[in-house]
Amino acid sequence: MTSVTGPAASAGRAEDLSLGRRLAALGYLAVAYNLYSWAWNTVDVLRPYIAADLKLTLTQAGSLYSAQALGALIGAVVNGQLADRFGRRNALMAVMVGYGTMLMLGTLVASYPQVLGQRLLLGYFTGSMYPITVGIYAGLFASEVRGRVASIIMGSSYLAISLLGMASTQVFERGLDWHVLLWVGAVPVMLALAAPLVVPDDRRMIPWGGAPTTASTKGKLPIGELFSPRFRRQTIMLTMVSGFNFFAYQAFSGWATTYLKTIRGFTDAAIGVSVSWMFAGSMLGGFFWGWVGDRYGRRASAVGFFMAAALILVYLYAPIGPVVLNVVAFGYGACLACSVVWGPWLAELYPAHLKSTAASIFNWGRIFSFFAPLITGQIAEAFGLSVTMTIASVVFCAAAGIWLALPETLRRVDTAAPPPEGSPIT
Repeated sequence: MTSVTGPAASAGRAEDLSLGRRLAALGYLAVAYNLYSWAWNTVDVLRPYIAADLKLTLTQAGSLYSAQALGALIGAVVNGQLADRFGRRNALMAVMVGYGTMLMLGTLVASYPQVLGQRLLLGYFTGSMYPITVGIYAGLFASEVRGRVASIIMGSSYLAISLLGMASTQVFERGLDWHVLLWVGAVPVMLALAAPLVVPDDRRMIPWGGAPTTASTKGKLPIGELFSPRFRRQTIMLTMVSGFNFFAYQAFSGWATTYLKTIRGFTDAAIGVSVSWMFAGSMLGGFFWGWVGDRYGRRASAVGFFMAAALILVYLYAPIGPVVLNVVAFGYGACLACSVVWGPWLAELYPAHLKSTAASIFNWGRIFSFFAPLITGQIAEAFGLSVTMTIASVVFCAAAGIWLALPETLRRVDTAAPPPEGSPIT
């Protein structure tokens, strides 16, 4: 039995909102997501400098990501459901204040336990951004364009990492303290106040293609529906794909700055340039894979993982100089962006009232990746970073294989009528 609560029963449709209003909301989400990505990726980009200041071992430095990932898992599970129940715009505002505040508090940590706690709480808030953002934009736009909408959001994320790399270069060239990069957290705290002016209230709006009865089942937690007999196998497989993605990403990208500094002998400025190349590739690649997902289906983008796996081997073992290495990093980043279609895909695989809870599966994969830095850190200490980072190539291939075994959701309107959301095409 389903029900609609309060204002939603008499809500207007997303289709009735002007294109300008929906694009303004998308622009706001892109900025908020850009700032979230900056906050999240400080754990990787600034890892060698955090480790040096606090005198951490490789394993301890890697555990900072584990703490952040654990927080993200908890935040995705808890806040994704709260967003579906009490409003995604409200959840968005709370999360922006939370992650901005926790990023700024990173300037005060002075010990290993303190930085672990700070990263855990930062992860709690940042881990909520993906499901909340997907739930909002999936309700505002038609399925035939959601891949490209997702590419704008994810492009803003990759842009943030590229900007973080360039900013770190400027900081080190000017002899500034790297902690200045954490004060960016003040921006989302202030920006959160503007959300009611730009983002439509999802509690009072019928999502695109939805109906007034698309509310959660009475007496059930949203997460419980994802493990009902109808969806259980699909949910487990999606968690595996996400988990392998995070593990592989952490095994390669998470150690990239450390590899460049300790193995390749790059200067701090050169490391910043290389990071910028990698994530500039992801930013541009996301638009390509978003188009692929809208044109050929969500599963077609899985080929990007196979390509990323091959480029990892070139990056680590081919006799190439710094310039070519950066070009390979650009290509790897572009291929890695194939996961841009996961937001629309997850939202379409389940009923509309579960959009944010379903999208939170993206972060459930952190169950798998939680131990990645600890395991890879120990492997790196025993066998070297190159061996550790090679593991990512194998895991990306495994993720692509599972991805291809899952249902397709896209059915273009020029070939057939779209199926109801939550009824994937197999």
